[in-house]
Amino acid sequence: MTEAEKEAVKATAAAGVGAGVGGAGGASVGVLELAAAQGTVTGLTAGLAIGFGAVAGALLGLAGYGVYRRLRKAKE
Repeated sequence: MTEAEKEAVKATAAAGVGAGVGGAGGASVGVLELAAAQGTVTGLTAGLAIGFGAVAGALLGLAGYGVYRRLRKAKE
Protein backbone atom coordinates (compact mmCIF):
# COMPACT_ATOMS: atom_id res chain seq x y z
CA MET A 1 0.00 0.00 0.00
CA THR A 2 1.47 3.34 -1.05
CA GLU A 3 1.64 6.40 1.18
CA ALA A 4 -1.09 8.12 -0.88
CA GLU A 5 -3.39 5.14 -0.43
CA LYS A 6 -2.77 5.15 3.32
CA GLU A 7 -3.68 8.86 3.49
CA ALA A 8 -6.87 8.19 1.50
CA VAL A 9 -7.85 5.42 3.93
CA LYS A 10 -7.21 7.71 6.91
CA ALA A 11 -9.30 10.50 5.35
CA THR A 12 -12.14 8.07 4.65
CA ALA A 13 -12.04 6.84 8.24
CA ALA A 14 -12.16 10.42 9.53
CA ALA A 15 -15.17 11.15 7.32
CA GLY A 16 -16.89 7.97 8.52
CA VAL A 17 -16.40 8.84 12.16
CA GLY A 18 -17.60 12.39 11.52
CA ALA A 19 -20.68 11.10 9.73
CA GLY A 20 -21.51 8.85 12.66
CA VAL A 21 -21.19 11.66 15.16
CA GLY A 22 -23.09 14.07 12.92
CA GLY A 23 -25.82 11.51 12.36
CA ALA A 24 -26.22 11.07 16.11
CA GLY A 25 -26.46 14.83 16.56
CA GLY A 26 -28.94 15.06 13.71
CA ALA A 27 -30.98 12.26 15.27
CA SER A 28 -31.15 14.21 18.51
CA VAL A 29 -32.45 17.26 16.66
CA GLY A 30 -34.88 15.11 14.68
CA VAL A 31 -36.28 13.51 17.83
CA LEU A 32 -36.70 16.92 19.45
CA GLU A 33 -38.55 18.13 16.34
CA LEU A 34 -40.88 15.15 16.47
CA ALA A 35 -41.46 15.67 20.19
CA ALA A 36 -42.47 19.27 19.54
CA ALA A 37 -44.95 18.04 16.86
CA GLN A 38 -46.78 21.25 16.17
CA GLY A 39 -48.35 19.89 13.02
CA THR A 40 -45.69 21.10 10.59
CA VAL A 41 -43.02 18.68 11.74
CA THR A 42 -43.08 15.27 10.11
CA GLY A 43 -40.91 12.22 9.96
CA LEU A 44 -39.54 13.61 6.70
CA THR A 45 -38.11 16.72 8.35
CA ALA A 46 -36.67 14.60 11.15
CA GLY A 47 -35.03 12.39 8.53
CA LEU A 48 -33.65 15.44 6.76
CA ALA A 49 -32.18 16.69 10.04
CA ILE A 50 -30.45 13.33 10.53
CA GLY A 51 -29.13 13.34 6.95
CA PHE A 52 -27.86 16.91 7.09
CA GLY A 53 -26.20 16.17 10.43
CA ALA A 54 -24.40 13.18 8.94
CA VAL A 55 -23.19 15.17 5.93
CA ALA A 56 -22.05 18.07 8.11
CA GLY A 57 -20.24 15.66 10.43
CA ALA A 58 -18.47 13.99 7.52
CA LEU A 59 -17.31 17.35 6.16
CA LEU A 60 -16.10 18.45 9.58
CA GLY A 61 -14.28 15.14 10.02
CA LEU A 62 -12.46 15.63 6.71
CA ALA A 63 -11.64 19.24 7.55
CA GLY A 64 -10.33 18.25 10.97
CA TYR A 65 -8.15 15.56 9.44
CA GLY A 66 -6.80 18.07 6.93
CA VAL A 67 -5.86 20.45 9.74
CA TYR A 68 -4.22 17.58 11.63
CA ARG A 69 -2.16 16.65 8.57
CA ARG A 70 -0.99 20.24 8.08
CA LEU A 71 0.02 20.54 11.72
CA ARG A 72 1.86 17.25 11.58
CA LYS A 73 3.75 18.29 8.43
CA ALA A 74 4.64 21.65 9.98
CA LYS A 75 6.33 19.89 12.91
CA GLU A 76 8.47 17.79 10.55
